Amino acid sequence: MRRMNRRTKALIWAVLTAAVLLLVYALGLLIPEEAIAGSFLLAKEPPSLSHPFGTDALGRDLFLRTLKGLSVSLTVGAAASLISSIAAILAGIAAATGSRRLDGLINWIIDLVMGVPHTILVILISFSLGRGLKGLIAGIAATHWCSLARLIRGEVLQLRSETYVAVSRRLGKSNRWILTHHLLPHLAPQFFVGLILLFPHAILHEASVSFLGFGLPPEQPAIGIILSESMRYLSAGMWWSALLPGLTLVLIVLLVDKLGDALDRVLDPSSAQE
Repeated sequence: MRRMNRRTKALIWAVLTAAVLLLVYALGLLIPEEAIAGSFLLAKEPPSLSHPFGTDALGRDLFLRTLKGLSVSLTVGAAASLISSIAAILAGIAAATGSRRLDGLINWIIDLVMGVPHTILVILISFSLGRGLKGLIAGIAATHWCSLARLIRGEVLQLRSETYVAVSRRLGKSNRWILTHHLLPHLAPQFFVGLILLFPHAILHEASVSFLGFGLPPEQPAIGIILSESMRYLSAGMWWSALLPGLTLVLIVLLVDKLGDALDRVLDPSSAQE
């Protein structure tokens, strides 16, 4: 490892982190519904070898419910961040290459969305769409594209002033050719890094909105639902019902954040010689 440069180490960490996240996601999908069914004979048991996270008030295994909930959170995070990133790159390119009116309109929409707290806007959109998984994904996706769109807009404005773009225009190249051959290859690193960095924000907003009761339905295993249910029993000494699933969620968010940092180092041309 000492002989490897920093970029190679970042690539290794990115692969390992992605493998861990995929493993958690796959394990959550493979857990059958019968495994997280309740049993009052096992209710309120503390952490043990048979139940690493203990059981809740209904006798459901919290470790299996947490894994199942993480797969739901990763699904919401992946879908919402992908939609947000695509919307951001389209809006950023349109604002930078379109007319002044279009640029002003897109910037006005960005200011409007960013002027409202994300949690409130996610709740309103999710509630208006009937809650559930689709409403939650739509709410998160509609509120997380603004910062990346402004970054893409600034990058496109800078690229349009480069010499090779001016030369291409002099040679008669169309705007579509310049977009596909000059702009999009330079925007790819920002897109992928932005996609990864939006991921933890989407996961946390899914958990917080579900915790408040405006996201996923109560019968669906999700981290926000687990934490919301555990609040009723903290005074009874069931500390494990909130602490262990909450720490697992924080760990997953940190892993995704580290994945974004590693991917940024791998895709950044300035780190090629590190």
